[in-house]
Amino acid sequence: MYANTFEILMMVALGALAGTGIGLLIGFMAKQQKNEWSAMTRKEHCINIILVIVFCAFCIAGLGSYYIIQSGFS
Repeated sequence: MYANTFEILMMVALGALAGTGIGLLIGFMAKQQKNEWSAMTRKEHCINIILVIVFCAFCIAGLGSYYIIQSGFS
């Protein structure tokens, strides 16, 4: 298996984009977001940041494992 720099950066970028969207969507659905960042409490800030970081990591790991499986472990 050989992954060039472009493929690695593409997985990181797409994973970060998808993870950010999912994290913010879940924060919105859980009523942890307000219209303005300054209107939120410190706890809500932390919850939203953690959601985004965790889902970015999950998406990047998922894309990486998908690439490894599709490449045939060679």
